[in-house]
Amino acid sequence: MKNKVSIPFMLAGILFTVCLIVSNLLETKIIRLGFVTATAGLMVFPVSYIINDCIVEVWGYAKARQIIWVGFAVNFFVTGLMQLAILMPAAPYWEGEEAFNFIFGMTPRIVTGSLCAFLVGSFLNAWVMSRMKVLAGGKYFSLRAIVSTLAGESADSLIFFPIAFGGLVSWDNLTVLIATQILLKSLYEALVLPLTVRVVRRIKRVDGSDVYDRHISFNPFKF
Repeated sequence: MKNKVSIPFMLAGILFTVCLIVSNLLETKIIRLGFVTATAGLMVFPVSYIINDCIVEVWGYAKARQIIWVGFAVNFFVTGLMQLAILMPAAPYWEGEEAFNFIFGMTPRIVTGSLCAFLVGSFLNAWVMSRMKVLAGGKYFSLRAIVSTLAGESADSLIFFPIAFGGLVSWDNLTVLIATQILLKSLYEALVLPLTVRVVRRIKRVDGSDVYDRHISFNPFKF
């Protein structure tokens, strides 16, 4: 029973993966928030970073590393299925092919940018959260969550948008879009922080886990 997985950890992993898949689907729509434009993925993508913070805080970096790679693999799998569905011939009487292809037909550069940004941003978020926890002796969770999310979200946006939209959008507009995404996603984290704190405390009590990452390898490719 050494490898027994707790129910809270399993649920966190499932929710993390679902948020990644849904956010990619929502990225195809640009929404308007007052005077600001952003992708609809903004509604759910920051949740994956919140869950990442919770996993690192309760179970440690090694467990977060497992979940990140599982999320990456499932995301890659779903993207492949969507592209396969697009390549398959549509029934002659079906009139939704154009809309279907627009929603699910991510270009190779968007897929590449999304997957690369996810890996770098998620691992950076987990590393910052883990190291700050040890340095702070487990205190200041709220500060650590904000700083780690800001680091991860910044890396994610700085990688994704130039790869996905470089040459298609002017660099002035691209810079504004990157800054807006980082700001809004970090603000999202701050707004739901009271709930995040309560959830983390509850999970620690139920699961009986509170890992400090001392003397471990932070190599993202170590399994």
